[in-house]
Parts: sequence; C-alpha cells; structure tokens
Amino acid sequence: MRTPAIFQAVLLLATASGLSSADALTQEEFVAKLQAAGYSQVSDIKSTAEGTTAKAVKNGKDVRLVVDSSGQIKEQK
Repeated sequence: MRTPAIFQAVLLLATASGLSSADALTQEEFVAKLQAAGYSQVSDIKSTAEGTTAKAVKNGKDVRLVVDSSGQIKEQK
C-alpha cells in the first residue's frame, strides 16, 4: 500500500480544511474510524475536492465512501 502518499493526502486535506497537522488522521486512524462505523476491507483511499474517498464493504455490499472535512462519513451512489 502507498502509505506515504495516502498520509500526505490526508494531511493535505486536513490542512486545507483549517485543521493543524496534529489534528489530521493517519491512514490507520482513518481506517479505524471507518471500521468503527461498520465498514471493512477499506481500500483505494484518495484525497479529492469532496473529501477523502475510499472503497469498503458494509453488510456484504461494496460501497464507495467520502469523508468530508467535518468527519462525516457518506456513502456515494
């Protein structure tokens, strides 16, 4: 997995949203947040204009997620 690139993307997103780098989630924290919300097999984490996107599985179904700068997890259609 491209840990440094993903970490930089999450850090960039947090910085752009006005958070300090100390408030940014690491990749492991990001995945843990999604797992705590019931998602598994988190992959393909990317920083976009919408927020940080990822692919995951919930209740046996593949889903695409976006986590916005306020930390809201939303499933994309």
